[in-house]
Order: sequence, then C-alpha cells, then structure tokens
Amino acid sequence: MTAELAESQIQIKLVTKQQSHAVPDVPLSVPTNIDTKNLNKLVNELLKENVAVFLKAIEFDFLVLGELLRVPLLEHLQEKNASTEATIEVEYVERTPAPQPEDALLHDDWVAAIEVADKWILTGCYDNTVNIWTTKGKHQAIGNNHSNCIRSVSWLRKGDPSGGFVSCSHDLSAILWHWEPGTTEVHPKIILKGHERGIDTVSVSPNSARLVSGGWDTNLKIWSASLEQEDDEPPNKKSKGLTVRTPVHTLKGHKETISGSKWMDNSTVATSSMDHTIKVWDVELCGIKTEIVGQKAFLSLSWSPLTNTILASSADRHIRMYDPRSSEGSVCKTTYTSHTLWVSAVCWSNYDEHLFMSGGYDQCVKLWDTRCPKAPLYDLQGHQGKVLCVDWTSDKYLVSGGSDNSVNIFKNTHQQTLVR
Repeated sequence: MTAELAESQIQIKLVTKQQSHAVPDVPLSVPTNIDTKNLNKLVNELLKENVAVFLKAIEFDFLVLGELLRVPLLEHLQEKNASTEATIEVEYVERTPAPQPEDALLHDDWVAAIEVADKWILTGCYDNTVNIWTTKGKHQAIGNNHSNCIRSVSWLRKGDPSGGFVSCSHDLSAILWHWEPGTTEVHPKIILKGHERGIDTVSVSPNSARLVSGGWDTNLKIWSASLEQEDDEPPNKKSKGLTVRTPVHTLKGHKETISGSKWMDNSTVATSSMDHTIKVWDVELCGIKTEIVGQKAFLSLSWSPLTNTILASSADRHIRMYDPRSSEGSVCKTTYTSHTLWVSAVCWSNYDEHLFMSGGYDQCVKLWDTRCPKAPLYDLQGHQGKVLCVDWTSDKYLVSGGSDNSVNIFKNTHQQTLVR
C-alpha cells in the first residue's frame, strides 16, 4: 500500500447495541487502512475517556455493511463496492471468546452421534453401543442392544435426560431407551421397526410427542416418541424382548439417502439428502411444503428458530444458509467456505443467532459467525481423524465426535449477551 493511501483519511461513526460499551457517536477521522487491531485501540481509548469505571481493555469485533471486518477498512469497502466519501457506520460488538478445551472421551470405535443434556453427554458409536458420559469425562452407562453401528441419537426431552433417549442404527431399527440420571444402567423400552435399510438420522419434535427417522431406504418415517406401550401395540409382538412399534406415517419424496432431519416446529420437519435436495415436510398433511435444490449431496442440516433459517453442509466443502420462506432472490443467503474436505456436520447455537459450529472430514471443528462467511472465528483443534458429528445443544459446551474414536469437549466461555 502506498504511503499516500496509508495517510489518507476516512470518516467513520462508531455505534453499538451494547449500551455499557457505548461511546459518543460523533464522526471520527481515521486512516483508510485502519484494521481491527487499531479500531480496538481507538474504542478502548474512547471508553477510558467516557466510562466512569474502566476496568480493563475489551476485545471487540467490527461490523461494516453487515459483515465482520477481517481486512483493512478500505479493502473491505472496495470489496463491497461502497463509497469512501460518505461517513461509514462501524458497529462494534464484544468479541466471542475462544471455547476452551475441556476433555477428550475415548471410545472403542468411531463416534458418529452426539447430543448433550444438562451435564450428560449421549454418544452413539460404530461398535453398536450407546454411551452416557458426564461433561467432566466420566463414563456413566452403556447400552448394547443394537447389532450394527449407531448413526444418530437424541434425548427425548431437550435438555432433560430424565425423559430418556432414542438411537438409530444400520441394523434397520431405532430404540427408545429409559435412563434414570446418575444410574449406571440404561433400559431399552421400545424398538421402532419399519425401515428397509440402515437408518442415518433421528430427530425428536419440540413437544417430545413424535420423532422422525430417515436413511438409506429414502423414506421419512414418523413415530410416536412415547416410552409407554400404546393401545394399538399388541403386547405379544416382541423383538429382542422389546415391544415393537410401527411408524404412524411414511413420507416418500427423496430419491437417495436421507442424511439429516430437524423439526422446525411440532408439525414441520426439514430433511437433507444425498439426492442434492432439502425438503420441508408438513407432517400433519404428510406432504412436501418446500424443496431446495443444491448442486451436491447434502450431508447434514441444522434449523435455527432464532433466525428461521437452515444451515446445510455438503460434499463440496461448503456450508450454506437457506431461508426456506424467501420470496426475494435465491433461498441460499450465504455460503461459508473454510473446510478443505467434505463438511459432515453443522449445528446452530441455540442462544446466539449469529453463531454455529461445523465439523469436516479434514479433521477440523470450526466456530463461525454468520456475518463472516470467508473465515471461521476459531478452529477447535484436537481430532486426529474425520469429524463425524457436532453438537451445541447445551449453552455451556461444544462437543464433537469422529473417526479417531474420541469425543472432544470445549467449554463455552461466551458471555451470553443475547437473551434466548
């Protein structure tokens, strides 16, 4: 950059929604090549002058034209084709701190499924077992009623392990389990039978009344999630000593494996598939409401009720954010690129509308801000093999599992400034 350009000035106005960090929003002249480091110095100097009690310097991120600043200001404005003549509004927000590594939980085989509730971590493994661990790393309980690898698990009541859990497997079945938190035994209660090939995904409705499953037979099946035997289930119909439950409905529409499923509300489910589509289903009317067509196989998806958007990961190394209700332009709103191999798993934060995590075959787990599509906030190190699953159901922990037989736990240190 030339000396003349480095010395040129631009007018900015610093604004924030975090009132405790507010400084006078008057226009300021700064060098055109100012970056986040020097903007941080500037804001902290202004805070010293204007805040009665200034305890320590605060790290901020800066939003310009809706995107986090990651390059010098002038370069950012040029990328956005924005004028440098007008006063530029620069919004500053307290920076999300890096999650801190807590523990690694070693399994006997690949870990393909994971979900946290309270202080308990539920995992599903390629050695055909489901496992419950404490977030402190203690192995609590194991269930081995499946006869093939576990591909997906979910607590039946979000955040409440006392409600039991469900697991699904390539043995063509799903099992509903009862567990008393703190005890060392899990008890299989109901076996779900109806799929003709392996099951890859299971998801429980927000009201815990129903669940859906999908997999290699391309069918989405809807089931009762009750742990109790129901009136239409004959008491003498047993498999492996368990009551057999059949699906309430079977929804056809996908042409290849269903790789992911998430309830959007108690009557709407989104599914991702290897057939390059995401489908949104009305499970009351048993039909497709919306279809999103991609260019590559979709490997996972996550739904955010905070933004009403879907994140989906693909075999082309990209993560995309979709607004299924969009009537203007493309339903694909943003593409996030940093992984170097297939992105196997994505999961929204459930308390901050901008944050999500991802895991890929490149051994990387990444923490993202939706306002920074070109680079993650942080790479979370630790896996020595493909990352197969990630979960951020708990506000406190980010967890991931992979082909290195381990689950990595990261403590979330983010000060939750956004109220759920």
